[in-house]
Amino acid sequence: MAQPQVTAVRGIELNVRDLAASAAFYSNVWGLTEVGRQNGSIHFRATGDEHHVLTLHAADNSGLASFNVAAADKGSVDGLHAAAIAYGANVLDAPHGLDGVAGGGYGFNLTTPDGIRLTVSCDVARHAARIDDRTRPNKFSHIVLRSEAPDTMDAFFIDLLGFRLSDKNGHIDFLRCSPDHHSVAIGHAKGPGLHHMAFELPDLDGLMSACGRAKVAGYPIEWGIGRHAGPGENVFCMFVEPNGFASEYTTEMYQCDEATYPKRSIEYWKSVPLQPCAWGLATQRSEMLHKARSGQLVEELNARHENLAPRKAA
Repeated sequence: MAQPQVTAVRGIELNVRDLAASAAFYSNVWGLTEVGRQNGSIHFRATGDEHHVLTLHAADNSGLASFNVAAADKGSVDGLHAAAIAYGANVLDAPHGLDGVAGGGYGFNLTTPDGIRLTVSCDVARHAARIDDRTRPNKFSHIVLRSEAPDTMDAFFIDLLGFRLSDKNGHIDFLRCSPDHHSVAIGHAKGPGLHHMAFELPDLDGLMSACGRAKVAGYPIEWGIGRHAGPGENVFCMFVEPNGFASEYTTEMYQCDEATYPKRSIEYWKSVPLQPCAWGLATQRSEMLHKARSGQLVEELNARHENLAPRKAA
């Protein structure tokens, strides 16, 4: 029997100092919808059928709490749990029924080699109806993690969880568990921690509208709007949300055919013209984004015990 594997990345969980302010941002600005709350945690859905793509937890300091991945069924969850123990991973619990407020289901928790919490689950409730609004995210797209041991992290996701390596460009390793070119990526940087998170819009026009909504609300574009000239070839636009995390709107991610996708070398990607933006427009990233993706901004805001206020255009 084939080794069970992860089939999708469901979403991300964040610790936040100001739960109300963070919830207002993700509802009113980012375009997500609250679907449940309990004991200082709030769950938000996108417009697709996934129960939730974001959970906010009230905490003394902001930071990445965990992220959630899907398996096909209970047998796959049990198989991955057994494989994780055999692999020597830090397994936190046995498979069990999950909280109904968060969609229920069946799963277990473990940590990556860098100590980042990960939930593997199946049978989580799905929404019967999708929301017809292309200006709001339709799903969680991908998470990029900073790591000083990228090879070890790659091996964990590939050998244990069944991800496939899509590409390496010398700075980031791109891993997939579905046709999307990448659902998890490992940045070669001081870590561990969250480099950035990305939410998918249905199309380019929807992404443009979403970016406009964020700008009007006082959150300027920190990088973009552009199309990556490198791996994934997706359209992107980067913002910094109130807790200091880098958050991306994206669309048109490259879709991989498992039989024919040509895994390319680092040298190939270095030779692509117009890096890092295929349109030659989004070439400069803001200093604010550099601080957010390195984790420095979150640390500074935690030390000052404040959130990033909206910055109104002059």
